[in-house]
Amino acid sequence: MADRLRVAVLGAGPGGYPAAFLAAERGMDVTLIDTRPNPGGVCLYEGCIPSKALLHAASVVTEAREAEAIGLRFGAPTLDLDRLRAWKDGVVRGLTGGLAQIARARKVRFVQGRGRFVDSHTLRVAHDGELTEVQFDAAIMATGSSPSVPPPLRLDSPRVWDASAALALPEVPGTLLVVGGGYIGLEMASVYAALGSRVTVVEATGGLLPGADRDLVEVLARRVAANVGQVHLHMTVQALAETDDGDVHATLAGSTGTEDVRFDRVLIATGRRPNSADLGLEGTRVLVTPRGFVEVNAQRRTAEPSIYAIGDVAGEPMLAHKATHEARVAVEAIAGEPSAWEPPVVPAVIYTDPEVAWCGLTETEARARGVDIEVARFPWSASGRAAAAADREGLTKWIVEAGSGRLLGAGVVGRGAGELIGEATLAVEMGARLEDIRLTVHPHPSRSETLMEAAEAFFGTSPHYLGRRG
Repeated sequence: MADRLRVAVLGAGPGGYPAAFLAAERGMDVTLIDTRPNPGGVCLYEGCIPSKALLHAASVVTEAREAEAIGLRFGAPTLDLDRLRAWKDGVVRGLTGGLAQIARARKVRFVQGRGRFVDSHTLRVAHDGELTEVQFDAAIMATGSSPSVPPPLRLDSPRVWDASAALALPEVPGTLLVVGGGYIGLEMASVYAALGSRVTVVEATGGLLPGADRDLVEVLARRVAANVGQVHLHMTVQALAETDDGDVHATLAGSTGTEDVRFDRVLIATGRRPNSADLGLEGTRVLVTPRGFVEVNAQRRTAEPSIYAIGDVAGEPMLAHKATHEARVAVEAIAGEPSAWEPPVVPAVIYTDPEVAWCGLTETEARARGVDIEVARFPWSASGRAAAAADREGLTKWIVEAGSGRLLGAGVVGRGAGELIGEATLAVEMGARLEDIRLTVHPHPSRSETLMEAAEAFFGTSPHYLGRRG
């Protein structure tokens, strides 16, 4: 037992706790450190999971309202905010408590507190005035990221929220300004609009979800415009100020000039920054980029040989499943195995209504790089399953290497898109060709069938859609 490799994991989110559990399974002596009372990190406590719980509630409200079009009338929903908040918090408690049980079963030592590096083999953890020193042979930084608020919008007020504050569901304001049309802003806009807020979304660029496939975003944008009060593109928020009567005064700047608008609450959703500051890294050889990301190699090892970094703090994309995959790479590298971070694709999902999901190259990226591609598309208006579920606005598409037919990317917009993108990710990962998808029997009627139908439309053999190559 004295010869067991000592591994310290700093941060117990979707990168940290899988790393700790895997290291323990490999026979290492593991200490997992986090400021929260149980493992889970931002993702479980105030990110991925609570947001999906609230999005589920929003979806129920939306579906009940839209059911009138098919002859079902439920009446206006009655919102019990305390009960909804308690249900969401109960989901979080159940999952984080389960992780605590797994940690104990795997004999992972859990230390609550804020950890800082003393040197390349020591961490000091502070909690409630007490200090605990943790010695390690190897450490994995999995400290995640935090909301980033531009300096002009930093207003110390409970009326101005970041994503964590919005997910706490303190109230449903009459009017809500969402600053940022990315995935966090749009997910929260969907929630609060469904619960009764009049939501205004302001995005500085010319389109929602910058960087996502425009074909997919176009479908989502129509839905957002119908469900949210207002959407302003090419617009920024120059300043925020509280008024004497409890509102927030926002100065909006667009192509036609500036205007002053009052809102009950404001949500700042302008991105996230890596948590690399104030970790004692100056006592090590770890290097940090100007943007705050820790520099790592393919094994997730930093410039300090005993320290590794994974997840948001180690670079984009800032996605939970990317952190989990990196956790395995880092632990295997610590164990001396020939492991490296080299997945050709990492899927992304926006859990709005409708969901947007993609993997690999988008059409915009491919054309910008000069890659010779063809595009296979299948609109859900031609899908029997989508039609039967009153969900016909979706779209499924493949990005195909011209000539070879090799799959380079895929995108889906529509209900359940996040569940469909897994098959597409596997196909791109394995180097499959569009013909492989066409020849794979899919269940009928189903939304997954649209992956096959897009391939059939490309080859002109779809029985349901007269498509053509893009």
